[in-house]
Amino acid sequence: MPLDMRNDIREMEAAGVSRSEIARKLRLSRNAVAKYADMEDMSPAAPVVAERQRPAIDAYAEAIDSMIASDLGAPRKQRHTAKRIYDRIVEEHGCRGSYSSVQRCVRAWRRARTAGTGDGYLELEWTPGAAQVDFGSFEADIAGERTHLRLLVLTLPHSNARYAVACRSQRSECMCAALSEIFDWIGRAPSVLVLDNATEAGGRVRGEVSESHLFSLFRAHHRVASRYCNPYSGNEKGSVENAVGLLRRNLLVPVPCVGSVAEPNALLHAGRDRLNEEGRARDGRATSAALAEDAASMHVLPGVPFDAMRWASARADKRGTVTVDGRGYLAGPAWHSRELVVGLRADAVEILADRGRRVAMLPRAHGEGPTVRGPLSLVPALVARPRAFGESVIRRDMPAGLVRAIDALDAAGRRKTLRAIGRASAPSGFAAARAAAQRVLEGGRIPDDATVDVLARRIAAGGPGFAGGADLTVYDGFLRGGEADAC
Repeated sequence: MPLDMRNDIREMEAAGVSRSEIARKLRLSRNAVAKYADMEDMSPAAPVVAERQRPAIDAYAEAIDSMIASDLGAPRKQRHTAKRIYDRIVEEHGCRGSYSSVQRCVRAWRRARTAGTGDGYLELEWTPGAAQVDFGSFEADIAGERTHLRLLVLTLPHSNARYAVACRSQRSECMCAALSEIFDWIGRAPSVLVLDNATEAGGRVRGEVSESHLFSLFRAHHRVASRYCNPYSGNEKGSVENAVGLLRRNLLVPVPCVGSVAEPNALLHAGRDRLNEEGRARDGRATSAALAEDAASMHVLPGVPFDAMRWASARADKRGTVTVDGRGYLAGPAWHSRELVVGLRADAVEILADRGRRVAMLPRAHGEGPTVRGPLSLVPALVARPRAFGESVIRRDMPAGLVRAIDALDAAGRRKTLRAIGRASAPSGFAAARAAAQRVLEGGRIPDDATVDVLARRIAAGGPGFAGGADLTVYDGFLRGGEADAC
């Protein structure tokens, strides 16, 4: 009812007009006139809707409360919905009320118990030296192949500085290697890292924090503390959450076309300098000015770099292949059915036998795909069975001229050549060793360990025998005999 009409009722009654006359003149019911004439408190009331009565459901309110309360310890995806509660009270208690009444009852119960405890966002003030870390994802065309990559982002919320590194994976060894690279860019290590459960660093489960062994060692190496957000609480590290999208939109659009993973990192490195120069801290200062306060509260980097390597044990199969993280790595047939130790870095895999003897050093691969192999892994088995060279996959890793020359040798010559290549590869690399062996074969001799080793070292150093370097004709006499026989 309009306020003026309420005033008219009270004024007319004060003037002695009867209530029935007031109702007739104002065209109101006598009950309405009586209500406002007798109203003593005219203070304004809050504009809220009065709670709706639900007589058909009130008798089952206790049962509904117990069903919802039982969900507090249940998994999130196995809790009662309003529909499930309605079905149960109809089936178990014979309720004849409507589904909408149950919906309103459940909604009121949840609002009464959750409002003000988990809703909304708090404004947080970050101390200098604290950092937030999170992973995003993006795609790049690497050597003509569309590849899914991870984007590790670190921000310093006090100054609003942002840093990012492209990674092949979110594994702990990749994360630690990327963080080490960012620390080197900054020149200091943050005082504390704020992370969430999405990283392989660790996480919080029912209030308990569990941390990976490698990340614990990484933190101890840099004297960095850690703090983990609650699951599904991205607002607790909003600075880095926003930075992931900002860096991806500004630095990785359009999709980068590069030759290796290192090239997106060069783009990110240059782009973040520009964004940091343009950035502003929360108090309005330039990011570069506030960054000095961050640096003053951060730790000096240790003198020794951290080797981000995760170790795992694996048994080789009958072909000498070990499987780690779903990907096979060829140790070599000589190591079949052996228990081996596998060290995983972000870009390399090192396989060790008992007592730390190195078996193989291979490139790291992520995701599903063929077995990763290196030609040197096959050499010991071919030395033992030289006739298998004719069908060995190592032929793909050798120039056609060298393959033809080895095919022309007898079993003893093949064994001697392959053994010389294997031994020379340790100090000089496989490419230099195979080039040296081919040169010896072209000189008309069967390669031996000493000759291949000397030539391979010179090739690796860029001396005689190196493509584009000095001519090898000086060594032709040595390779054909004479002086070599005198050695």
